[in-house]
Amino acid sequence: MELIKNISTAEQPYLFTRHVHFLNFSRFGGDQPVYINIIRDPVSRFLSNYFFRRFGDWRGEQNHMIRTPSMRQEERYLDINECILENYPECSNPRLFYIIPYFCGQHPRCREPGEWALERAKLNVNENFLLVGILEELEDVLLLLERFLPHYFKGVLSIYKDPEHRKLGNMTVTVKKTVPSPEAVQILYQRMRYEYEFYHYIKEQFHLLKRKFGLKSHVSKPALRPQFFIPSPLETEEPIDDEEQDDEKWLEDIYKRSSPSMALAELSWGTP
Repeated sequence: MELIKNISTAEQPYLFTRHVHFLNFSRFGGDQPVYINIIRDPVSRFLSNYFFRRFGDWRGEQNHMIRTPSMRQEERYLDINECILENYPECSNPRLFYIIPYFCGQHPRCREPGEWALERAKLNVNENFLLVGILEELEDVLLLLERFLPHYFKGVLSIYKDPEHRKLGNMTVTVKKTVPSPEAVQILYQRMRYEYEFYHYIKEQFHLLKRKFGLKSHVSKPALRPQFFIPSPLETEEPIDDEEQDDEKWLEDIYKRSSPSMALAELSWGTP
């Protein structure tokens, strides 16, 4: 309630970006903000976070010592394959159940891997988020953000492509990151089944949204994944002809449910 009050009373326009599990402002008498989010491939997010906690990024050689100064050396240099195959807590559930809880919300069951949390997360996305993009198609995410929220994101793609920004972005790449064995990766996919079901649901919805606004999907070659629960990528090339609801009406409906002067950005990609 304190966080809702602080955000609701802040000078507008206001953009708040932190790791916050979904909050329903209207339940506490506040105006619902515009929610936006970006997620990434769950295994890629996990691997990036695993090595970032240990070794940091290129912004400083000793960055890892600042972030995890109390980490024991044997833990810091724990082989990723051993962590996964031996079922260490860091490489198993509930620690791997990471993305869905942010969308599911504050209920204790949101931390429990399962259908309940998955379906509640999908429902919150459908009812409360203006946009949930995927990091693998970041430039398209930025194009849509500039279209939907120009007051915040006007010219964002040009800024993103600026050489100085690129130089800064390269500094945040995780160092000493390695790829686990195929066996370990297969186990991760199995343990992250719900995360992948949610990720591909978001990806499908994002592609439909791009199609609605005439953006062509450039689907990169996917990593090797078990095919029994991974849907085929969606080709989206031509705009959707929607006689019942035009683009401006669609955006207007979103704004009616939220306060356009407040935006909450929860970037659930972990670390680069």
